[in-house]
Amino acid sequence: MDITLTSLETEHSELLKAKIASQIASNGGWIPFSRYMEMALYEPGMGYYSAGAHKLGSGGDFTTAPELSPLFGAAICSTLIPVLEGLKAQGLPTQILEFGAGTGKLATSILMRLNTLGFRLDRYDIVEISPDLAQRQQERIFNTITQLNSKTQCDWVTSLPNDFKGVILANEVIDAIPCDVIIYRQGFWYWYGVSFKHGKLAWKVGNPVNQAMLPETLLISSFPEGYVTELHAPANAWMHHVAKQLHSGLFLTSDYGFPEGEYYHPQRISGTLMAHHRHHAIQDLFHLPGLCDITTHVQWSQIAQNALAENADDVFLTNQAAYLLDAGIGEIALEEGDPSNPETFLPISNGLQKLLSEAEMGELFKAFAFSKNLQVLLPGATLEDLPGLRGRNRI
Repeated sequence: MDITLTSLETEHSELLKAKIASQIASNGGWIPFSRYMEMALYEPGMGYYSAGAHKLGSGGDFTTAPELSPLFGAAICSTLIPVLEGLKAQGLPTQILEFGAGTGKLATSILMRLNTLGFRLDRYDIVEISPDLAQRQQERIFNTITQLNSKTQCDWVTSLPNDFKGVILANEVIDAIPCDVIIYRQGFWYWYGVSFKHGKLAWKVGNPVNQAMLPETLLISSFPEGYVTELHAPANAWMHHVAKQLHSGLFLTSDYGFPEGEYYHPQRISGTLMAHHRHHAIQDLFHLPGLCDITTHVQWSQIAQNALAENADDVFLTNQAAYLLDAGIGEIALEEGDPSNPETFLPISNGLQKLLSEAEMGELFKAFAFSKNLQVLLPGATLEDLPGLRGRNRI
């Protein structure tokens, strides 16, 4: 793999590596992987999401579903509208809050679809930690609101409000929350952290893991020597917080991952962590810190347990293809273009294929949702009555 860096990029990564090395030295020669991942992604002014790199789309490091096709956001509206109508019927503001809105394409596709359907949304707010992405979101979303002559209010906020009533979205957010790494050695699990030797970042085995922190599968299953996997305390804490703050409404996210039994499969010997740079998948997680994205698959069973622990009505998990088809993405595609006209329909069809195909995003990506006090908004309704969530629940 030949990736040519500018002198500024090289200097940027080396400066961050030096700062990480200093942190390791001050911590006795070892830091947990979660701390390394936090610095690599979020160190102020230096981390991947905190500096001004071009991250998303064809010129960035990865492409998300909203970047591939506006049909993704349009289909999501099928799930959201009953909840938004319920808010309206209760005399409450119709509002959506999105975590980590990327380039803003999901927001704009939702705003455009709601406008097409004649639904007036009161608010679309965004929690975004990346300054350059926030700027791109503002330009795109405000342009869309102006073009639509919409009265929807849009603000960038630092946190989820208390007792939020509405819809919360988080597309490919959980995979970027720092995780810890553990390794199986001679019948025990140990922390697998980061050291600095001979000018290079390197793996180093730490202390034994408290068994109370381990998911049940890691306690009862057999694993080969040297098996490596992840624990997700920060993601679990985030999910607890979000579920606690949602008073009534719906949480919906899409991300790649597995339920617990699949996540900790004995054959998944190297875990799920991966780095990405300019659309290249990179196995070396210490490659170009600050310039590479680092992601982990989501352990959906724990995410669901955290939501239920905060009194969610119900939880639902399915693959992306099943979700989008049940949400009516096929019918929306036919609204957008005529299949008998290849020139206009081929781009629509290509986007649809990438979203639904098992070889692309259809199976690996999952849609996860939970509701709270849904019957206050929609008397007699359950989570699995919402379009997109009416199929087989895999959680």
